[in-house]
Parts: sequence; C-alpha cells; structure tokens
Amino acid sequence: MKIIKKSILLSITFMVLCGLIYPLLMTGISQLVFNRKANGSMITVNGNEVGSELIGQNFTDPRFFRGRISAVNYNTYTEADTVPDESGKAVYSGVGSGSQNLAPSNEILRERVEKDINDFLAANPGVKKEDIPTDLLTSSGSGLDPDISPKAAEIQIPAVSKASGISEADLQKIVNKYTEGRTLGVFGEPRVNVLKVNMEIASLLNIK
Repeated sequence: MKIIKKSILLSITFMVLCGLIYPLLMTGISQLVFNRKANGSMITVNGNEVGSELIGQNFTDPRFFRGRISAVNYNTYTEADTVPDESGKAVYSGVGSGSQNLAPSNEILRERVEKDINDFLAANPGVKKEDIPTDLLTSSGSGLDPDISPKAAEIQIPAVSKASGISEADLQKIVNKYTEGRTLGVFGEPRVNVLKVNMEIASLLNIK
C-alpha cells in the first residue's frame, strides 16, 4: 500500500507540475517576452488581421508577387475539401499541411510542373523557361512556406511593374526591404516574405 500511495502521489505531483504549472509558466513568459510571435506573428492593417508572416497565401492578382506552389493551397479549402456528416451537411475535413511527396518519375508531378511553368511564362512573358527559379515550381514540405528566394522575387518585377504601374526601381526597393539573410548568418538561405511585399504594394495602390 505504501508503494501504491507513493506512486499515486508521485503521478499527481508530476501531472500538476508538467501538465499545469510548466505550461502556464511557459505561456506566461512567451506572452510577456515574445508576445507577437506567441500569437502567430500576425500582420495587421487598419486594425484588421490580414495574415501571418509565417504562413503563405495564394496571390493570383497580377499586381502582386506570387509565392511558392502549395499542395494544400496554404491550408485553405473549398467545397471540394468538405465531407458530408450524418445529416448530409458539408463539414470541413481538415486540409492541414504537407506535400504530395511525389517521386520525380511521377506523371502527376510532371504534368503539374509543366502546367505551372506555362502559367508562369504566360504571366511573365519576358522570362525564359530555363530562368525560372526552382522554388517557384516546387512546394515546401509544409505547403505553408511564406517566403521565396530573392531571385524568385526579382524575376517577377517586370510583370508586376507592368500590371501595377509601380516602377521596377521602386519594386526592387520593396523586395530589398523585405529580404532577410540567413538566420544567425549561417542557417537557411536569403528569403523574401511575399505577404509583406504585397502588403506594401497594396498600400501604394491604396487597396484595402
């Protein structure tokens, strides 16, 4: 009985420490020290949250820069992504995050890449097929990547300039403004946050 009592007491103690006190302590510290990051690094415009700088969005307006391909459409969904419940009502089935994990030899992948190449060339007529940066034709592992490479942003500048009326020089300044280097100077690659760039463009065009 003594062993059982000690085991129960020990279990309860660790449940309180690890399941209640520690999470509350970490949550409190993160809210005080890293408040913005702890709440999703949201970008707010005129008091309205327009997105997170950590999650990409699908931009189709020619006045804006395009992001990477997303196998889950950046975790957004349509009627096709719902399933009927017992009453027949459509219920969100949960897109989540991830990639299709298709092999290079997969016919579906080949067709998808060819389609995306043709779409990009149609939107950027001055670009040659072999000059399209790889990250504009490949999806990230999560399908939520908010960034593209500086080269992927720069190659879109002429088309975005033509569609938006903003000079190429000004667009280059915006791209430079939101280009981040390697983390701690070592990890990752230089990257451009597509949402931040497009929000700056929207501000210049007075788009709300």
